[in-house]
Amino acid sequence: MVISETQRKYFEKGATKNVKERISQLQKFKQSMIKFESDIYQALKDDLGKCSFDGYTTEVGFVLNEIDYMIKSIEKLSKPRKVKTPLMFLGGSSCIIPEPYGTVLVIGTWNFPIQLSLVPMVGAIAAGNCVVVKPSEVSPNVSKIIAKIINSTFKSEYVACIEGGIETAQQLLSQKFDYIFYTGSTNVGKIVMESASRNLTPVTLELGGKSPCIIDKDINIRDASKRIAWGKFMNAGQTCVAPDYIFVHKDIKDEFVKNIIDRIKEFYNNDPLTCENFCRIVSERHFDRLLSLIKDENIIYGGKSSRQKLKITPTLLDKVSENSKIMQEEIFGPIMPILVFDSLDTVTSFINKRPKPLALYIFSKNKNNISKVLSETSSGGVCINDTINHISTPYLPFGGVGDSGLGSYHGRMSFETFSHKKSVLKSQTLYDMLVIYPPYKVSVNFIKKAFKYLLH
Repeated sequence: MVISETQRKYFEKGATKNVKERISQLQKFKQSMIKFESDIYQALKDDLGKCSFDGYTTEVGFVLNEIDYMIKSIEKLSKPRKVKTPLMFLGGSSCIIPEPYGTVLVIGTWNFPIQLSLVPMVGAIAAGNCVVVKPSEVSPNVSKIIAKIINSTFKSEYVACIEGGIETAQQLLSQKFDYIFYTGSTNVGKIVMESASRNLTPVTLELGGKSPCIIDKDINIRDASKRIAWGKFMNAGQTCVAPDYIFVHKDIKDEFVKNIIDRIKEFYNNDPLTCENFCRIVSERHFDRLLSLIKDENIIYGGKSSRQKLKITPTLLDKVSENSKIMQEEIFGPIMPILVFDSLDTVTSFINKRPKPLALYIFSKNKNNISKVLSETSSGGVCINDTINHISTPYLPFGGVGDSGLGSYHGRMSFETFSHKKSVLKSQTLYDMLVIYPPYKVSVNFIKKAFKYLLH
């Protein structure tokens, strides 16, 4: 029997609908995460060269915080929510009941393999679903530890981890799930959505894109460069919300470049190739792709690499053409193209001609300029005078728009994503509104006037 059918039979028994049982299962999972914490750090080191500090702050801690949020919030989030009842149904009541979809497939990715596989899983469990997690085979050591944690914590008919490559993903997508959550590239996202459509399965797609970073001339350049360098070169740039390219005001461009270089040296010493705090590229294929992007570009800093270590130093590019290859695809590496602007109209026009990004960053003290960028551009999320950190709060939904994604999650939004909102109207039984039944005895004009009052 295929895993989706096994889990559907378990779901139909109703065990996952018990709120106290969901809390108990999340508490048990939290203990498993803590138990295998050192193994997680080792796997992250082996696959991505991540140090334990990055492993906690961007992976383990992220998952544990999501678990804690859900444990504290499930009872409140699971309660029926009363809503207004129109005058037409006087004496009745209305509410919205969140109910689990049933069986959920979570397909994770490799760049933050713990966080991006397990945070949606936590949300799906909290909402009362059965879950199948398929980690990325590109980070094989992390995939193994995810499987070990999940399969030692849960019954497979409740939560299961299925390892494997493309064929495994295809087999899972051919099964009937009630919800699919995918994190990865836009091209594969289209395939996932096409597969889901065959069964009319709803999806959340967390994709990516070229997230711009706008730097106005009125900022504290040192502080801005520190936050931008941190956000861009974290995980060696292999972050879906990393600032992909920089738009800096022409008046401060030279000073900004100098400060970015200073921050790189401050963070990763004079030789990032030997720095343990600087991650490596996940595979030789991605390593070669990144080198091909900078081959014919004007490198003003960095550009060094080590095939043996699969590392590329933080690299700054100047005088980049908007038609160059590096401006046509998501970089997903430690390469920073720098463009200049004089007028914000140029920037917003540039951004709007391209697919909507997953994130947009603006550094400015000018409220009018910030407002202009917010109102004239569209993106999954925005961070003002910072990078990345807008995804860290459980009180803001994280997700894309257009080519950068469909749907969102984190905190309350995770619970809502994996819950169907069932509408319930309870009518009174003391009287009946005879006018609505045939044969109709009032005019359409009377009904028009009545509806204006009765349905509000």
